Amino acid sequence: MRLGTIVSIGLMLSPAPAWGQTATAAEGATVARGYWWYEAPKLVSPDKAEMDAVAKPAIPPMAELVKWSPPRIARLIEQQRDYAATVLTVDAVADFWRLEDFARRKARAFAGVTQLALLAHPELNARAANPLVGEARDALGAHKDDIRRQYLRAHGNEFALVMFDRASCGYCRVQWPILQRFQEEMGWQVSRMDLEQRPGLGQRLGVEVTPTTMVIRRGSQQRMVIATGIETYPNLLQMAYQAIKLLTGDIRPEQWLTGAGEEDGFFDALANGPVSPGDPRVVGSNFIAGGGRKP
Repeated sequence: MRLGTIVSIGLMLSPAPAWGQTATAAEGATVARGYWWYEAPKLVSPDKAEMDAVAKPAIPPMAELVKWSPPRIARLIEQQRDYAATVLTVDAVADFWRLEDFARRKARAFAGVTQLALLAHPELNARAANPLVGEARDALGAHKDDIRRQYLRAHGNEFALVMFDRASCGYCRVQWPILQRFQEEMGWQVSRMDLEQRPGLGQRLGVEVTPTTMVIRRGSQQRMVIATGIETYPNLLQMAYQAIKLLTGDIRPEQWLTGAGEEDGFFDALANGPVSPGDPRVVGSNFIAGGGRKP
């Protein structure tokens, strides 16, 4: 066999570098190490690695634990749960349930103090604005309905309703009598616009679905869609009321969910001050004192 062939075979049979294949001895000599020299790597035992992952957490004394924040307590409970489920000793499991009991008592204490705080500050409590008793709820509903109707009647000469429809739209025939009732009770002008006869109008106003009901302000470009599809009469009253309040500036967009008679109360988002940086009452990073519905 030729010398070059022997060298090639030798190179092919040489082991690829493995872990720690060579190491330098103290005297500077190079010592071969690794699998090919019958030496297994020193690996951490699975049991020890698992125990390190679920090491026993340090539970502080109660006097110290009461100063911890809820997220920190929750992390400690989770660590103790994992540790107890791993070692399965009575003491470890008992420690977990002691922490759980502490968290339960702390939560109940917070709920109790909350009740006292709401009694001391009724403006933070929904009960004053949303009674649970049936008779009171009925009276409140009638009061809100009366406010809506008076407000809408007062603006009947300033606004009008337009329903966009098509001759082929069956839902439009259901919605139109509801608008006629609105006209009779609120004294508003109500009209229909057939998009099949005036297709350009629908494109210009962005109306695609019929029926679509829109509030328009006479003598201006102000308009607002208040219903797409069939809408019940009570909902139509509510949506028209909110739209007029917004278009006239009586409410801001943040107060869209503030119903009739709820201004400056619990359900008014701006009752106790601004909630958005765009509020005119915000000056830099400071708040101007006082709530209010209008800017």
